[in-house]
Amino acid sequence: MYGMSADWLGSLVSINCGATLGVYQGEVTSVDQASQTISLRQPFHNGIKCPVPEVTFSAMDIKELKILEIPNGVCRNSSSQGVPTDPCPASSGFSGRSTGAAGCGGPSSSAPMAVPRKASAVGRAVSQATPKKNGVKNGGGGPMKVKDDECFGDGMDPGLDTDFDFEGNLALFDKAAVFSQIDTSERRGNGARSRGTPGERTPSRYRHDENILEAEPIVYRQITVPQQGGKEYCTDSGLVVPSIPYELHKRLLSVAERHGLTLERRLEMTGVCASQMALTLLGGPNRLTPKNVHQRPAVALLCGPHVQGAQGISCGRHLANHEVEVILFLPNFVKMLESLTNELTLFGKTGGKQVSSIKDLPETPVDLVINCLDCHENAFLRDQPWYRAAADWANQNRAPVLSIDPPVSGQEQAVEAKWSLSLGLPLPLAESAGRVYLCDIGVPRQVFQEVGVSYHSPFGCKFVIPLHSA
Repeated sequence: MYGMSADWLGSLVSINCGATLGVYQGEVTSVDQASQTISLRQPFHNGIKCPVPEVTFSAMDIKELKILEIPNGVCRNSSSQGVPTDPCPASSGFSGRSTGAAGCGGPSSSAPMAVPRKASAVGRAVSQATPKKNGVKNGGGGPMKVKDDECFGDGMDPGLDTDFDFEGNLALFDKAAVFSQIDTSERRGNGARSRGTPGERTPSRYRHDENILEAEPIVYRQITVPQQGGKEYCTDSGLVVPSIPYELHKRLLSVAERHGLTLERRLEMTGVCASQMALTLLGGPNRLTPKNVHQRPAVALLCGPHVQGAQGISCGRHLANHEVEVILFLPNFVKMLESLTNELTLFGKTGGKQVSSIKDLPETPVDLVINCLDCHENAFLRDQPWYRAAADWANQNRAPVLSIDPPVSGQEQAVEAKWSLSLGLPLPLAESAGRVYLCDIGVPRQVFQEVGVSYHSPFGCKFVIPLHSA
């Protein structure tokens, strides 16, 4: 077979068996010219060590044969004649103990091939074998000594001295074809990944707030009112919140009160939402900490003798419960609303300070001024001396102002606010109202429907949300 004889025993060869069986490398152990077979010990298949220690090839399976190294140290790298050459990597080492055979039905010429000898100056270093363990364990021979000999007795394989041919083995892996297939399957068209039918295209990348599941188109106008207030707002998520005139807002609160949302409940809900917003404006967790008790925020609360004033007192009570220094201004009146009296009684239990004269308010700027001086229906209060004095003090204090439930834009604001908080649905506020916020006071959806408002809550997970001019 191929003119080989016993001279080639022990040589390192590379055998190409075609695309089906691949490339084998190993040391020649036998050449049978009669049966036209060749055997390799401790073979490597496509650069990976075979699980069997010996394989046998028939001449019909061999497409190309290369001699990599011969026993006497002369390196050979020749190819079989009449077969296209294909570079093949050299192996790095061999080991194994059981025999096996490999065969393939691919047609091939069985004519012998003469392999010329080529001289080379490249020698092969002979590795030193690991010395056997000769020590006696547990008083002599026996099973332990046999196990030691099996584990440590064999010498180091000479093939370990051969460098592994990374470049040759890498050539067996067609990276270009694999990556081309991946690129073709994942990117069809303009960076889109196909999903479902070819006509369905979805983005290949999604933002952290995008849903990969297809949903119905978003309807941003989810609130419709029978009477427009003249202005429209939108939330951070794009939902449209229309303003309503004061008459519709008053009728909405009246229907809600008839169904059980009493004034006391509304005052409490407004006080909680307004105090939450005020605590955030004061610094939130960065300001209100146990390590910062020596710098308690100061809030000046300006209230009038009406429901809006009662809402402000409810807010001040919650702020005082959260260790905020609250100074309440409320002028003296002979007769006041019952809701206002009840809120004053509760506020007095918090330890907050109540004054009735502008002279008792702080001369230095406070952290926040909460304005509840205005009333929706009684505009004559603005002509009172206490009102003008309180408004002048707020404008001169240089502290930011939060207005709770301010009147509609037809009335000029006496105190210029930085923020304004509306209840339920916003009123058409003037530009001097500052940034508009909306709080949820707990009006059910069917109450909105009863006054002709088609309502879907725009609050999401919050009770106070900012509104932007649409």
